[in-house]
Amino acid sequence: MLTARKCFVIIVLAGLVIFNGCKKSNDAGDNSGNNTNFVSKYTNPTTTAVACDYDVSDTVLTNHGWAKAFDEEFTGDLSNWGTVQGGLSQELQCYEPGNVQIVNGALQITAKHESVTGPKTVGNDTTTSFNYTSGWLISKASFVANSATPKLRIVARIKVASGYGLSSLFWSYGHGAWPTQGEIDFLETQGDNTSVYATDYSYGPTPNKNVVSGGILYNPTTQDLSACYHVYTMEWTQNALISYLDGKLVETKTKGGAIADLFGKNQYLSLSLPVGGVYYSKLNTANIHGGTLYVDYVKVFTSN
Repeated sequence: MLTARKCFVIIVLAGLVIFNGCKKSNDAGDNSGNNTNFVSKYTNPTTTAVACDYDVSDTVLTNHGWAKAFDEEFTGDLSNWGTVQGGLSQELQCYEPGNVQIVNGALQITAKHESVTGPKTVGNDTTTSFNYTSGWLISKASFVANSATPKLRIVARIKVASGYGLSSLFWSYGHGAWPTQGEIDFLETQGDNTSVYATDYSYGPTPNKNVVSGGILYNPTTQDLSACYHVYTMEWTQNALISYLDGKLVETKTKGGAIADLFGKNQYLSLSLPVGGVYYSKLNTANIHGGTLYVDYVKVFTSN
């Protein structure tokens, strides 16, 4: 299979449930930071035509029976979210709350090349030195597709970060030993290959063992996704994960053998910008200069 994740300890900090030592490693290419030669069967054969600074009104959904369950416009504070501090396995940065800010009505998560001392891993009393910092935000509320609301739509307007060694991530996970409560990846973009984004999911009844096979899909687009805002949508149903970009259908994910197992498992929303990890394992650190992930809004809608 193309991806593997390992999560070692679940920690509760300030009401947040987070993974300590959770990571994804990508086996699709050379992990050198120029990972453009994706295995063809995991690449969407259709290139999605996108529109720079695309936006969509809530009424497009509410007029068709969708009810808004969560609305974060990032115009006030971060009271709906919690921030994380510390390192993470096989990533280079120390996550710092100060790297997550609201500026001019948008969330900014910034990765910086700077020296700090912080927890070796999140929730760990042992400290160590880091050469990079970044930010990780987790929703305090959880969301679920279940028998009461069998359709869930997660919508976010995002401008991904550009920069070698960075990965813009918008994803969700459940409270419990990974991946027994599931993980859904709405958007994963490598900072030096920002015309492609990936979607994925994980599940397994046994801790630390993902049974999903071939769930990932790399989706090429017609534009640099870091140049402006785009709207990423995923509809979560009992038997499919359906992705849209700028209002256009990108894929209907039914592969992997475990989508039905996600149904009914509450998910916390997560936004992060790791340095290394995910798509990078052989890094030339001299080429890492930092960057910023911008989020205009995050919304969740439910429907029967």
